Amino acid sequence: MPFNTQLTRALGIRVPVVQGGMQWVGYAELASAVSNAGGLGILTALTQPTPEDLRKEIRRCRNMTKNPFGVNLTLLPALVPPDYGAYAQVIIDEGIRIVETAGNSPGPVIKVLKAAGCTVLHKCTTIRHAQSAVKLGVDFLSIDGFECAGHVGEHDITNFILLSRARQSLGVPFIASGGFADGQGLAAALALGACGINMGTRFMCTVEAPIHQNIKQAIVDAQETDTELVLRRWRNTSRLFANKVAKDAVKIEKESTTGKFEEVAPYVSGKRGRQVFLNGDKDFGVWTAGQVIGLIHDVPTCEELLSRIELEAIEAMKQSRSLFVDEGQLPLSSTGTMGKSKL
Repeated sequence: MPFNTQLTRALGIRVPVVQGGMQWVGYAELASAVSNAGGLGILTALTQPTPEDLRKEIRRCRNMTKNPFGVNLTLLPALVPPDYGAYAQVIIDEGIRIVETAGNSPGPVIKVLKAAGCTVLHKCTTIRHAQSAVKLGVDFLSIDGFECAGHVGEHDITNFILLSRARQSLGVPFIASGGFADGQGLAAALALGACGINMGTRFMCTVEAPIHQNIKQAIVDAQETDTELVLRRWRNTSRLFANKVAKDAVKIEKESTTGKFEEVAPYVSGKRGRQVFLNGDKDFGVWTAGQVIGLIHDVPTCEELLSRIELEAIEAMKQSRSLFVDEGQLPLSSTGTMGKSKL
């Protein structure tokens, strides 16, 4: 039974589930598998070292799926920032028409993408930032609750409040992101006004995710309490898997008398985090994971996962529908029959 939401209609997908962009994870293997399974797979642009490498990855993904897929372009502070304009141009030149954006000062990039006819999904952690993105002309907002992996923002608003505020305040459709792993979550997000969900950590724990099996098992074995918030002191907070390196970083952050970022920098190196996914040593470096790890108990294929989510969501919505009756009807009796009110 296909879903019919603004997201499925606009993107041409069967299940309203987006695989969010993830550094060192969003390669063609995963993106194509998600798209083939009926969701929206997304390549992560900055996982590729150059714009030309991104071009090759887009073409590789296109050979692996005939279904729609997108590209994530995240703009983050850096001493030597990537050439975001060149990455955006490759996206456009290669005919990608769905782009997930995130990060600081996205206006110029979004303007270029919209001028090229792209559908833009922009990730935000606050309603204020979401309203700014609406003014930039984005098509969908991906509302990222405090439960999420990676950059959580500095306001600590969880999705139950954030999604309802989005429903009340925003004039464009939005996707729920952070804390989603199953069909019950999808049904809940739709009930709160979202037109779909974005999942990252859950897709890390699939057969096709290009990361070491040890890391997938670490996610399966973890509890929802096994994450750490790092870099709060510098207002660049990230939610990371609570391994030894992340815990050491938090200890230094809290106890430092100088407050110099240089003291913690070696512990939060992205290069060491990249190696975690290759060598399978979960304590080798920091890596992002959301609180949703507590809901993940297996390593299915993307096809198995999305089929299960679809069935679970439909069943959850049917169950919700059974909790009330039409005006003038009485609830089902113990025999399963429904009577009419005599009033």
